Amino acid sequence: MGLNAVQLEKIMDGIHFQVRRFDKNEQVVYAGDSCTELMLVLSGSVKGEMADYTGKTIKIEDIEAPRPLAAAFLFGKNNRFPVNVIANEAVSLLCISRPEFLKILQKDQRILTNYLNSISSRAQFLSSRIKFLSFKTIRQKIAHYLLELAGDRLAVVELPLSQAQLAEFFGVTRPALARAMGELVAEGLVQTQRRTIRILDKQKMNDLLKG
Repeated sequence: MGLNAVQLEKIMDGIHFQVRRFDKNEQVVYAGDSCTELMLVLSGSVKGEMADYTGKTIKIEDIEAPRPLAAAFLFGKNNRFPVNVIANEAVSLLCISRPEFLKILQKDQRILTNYLNSISSRAQFLSSRIKFLSFKTIRQKIAHYLLELAGDRLAVVELPLSQAQLAEFFGVTRPALARAMGELVAEGLVQTQRRTIRILDKQKMNDLLKG
């Protein structure tokens, strides 16, 4: 539910907040840091990263304005950031302490509704991401990613990420990603033309996920 500038200004009247700025590649928060304030990206973007059991860094996602950081961890018992957050570029964050944010939630039901929707969406995304990270091979990760993009109806998908971005998203090297994609092409499961991927055999792609 959208709010115009006048409505937001009225809601923020009397609310204490800070605007913090970070340079490109600067660490915004560390995994395990206390989450005692709402942090909202005003401009630029950040990325969430975590290390797997081997110590390899895996990018969880990019977070762009005007999305919050770890909104679901602001309340509850374990108020700590689950991942490292790093600035992708020069970024500005609006920071509001938990007591001040509670005042905002009590002021306007639309913001409360938006906040609850945001938490629900994050839970759904993280559930999907955990499932994705559970796949052991790059081939499985590619198959799952492409099938998710395609859904039930599509056979042709346009990759929203470059090869370098995909490799970072998968937590693998670019050569390893290219090699795994080449294997799927050689086996007749997909055809590729730059970012356009045609899935030739969805059943075999699904079978990869069971291996």
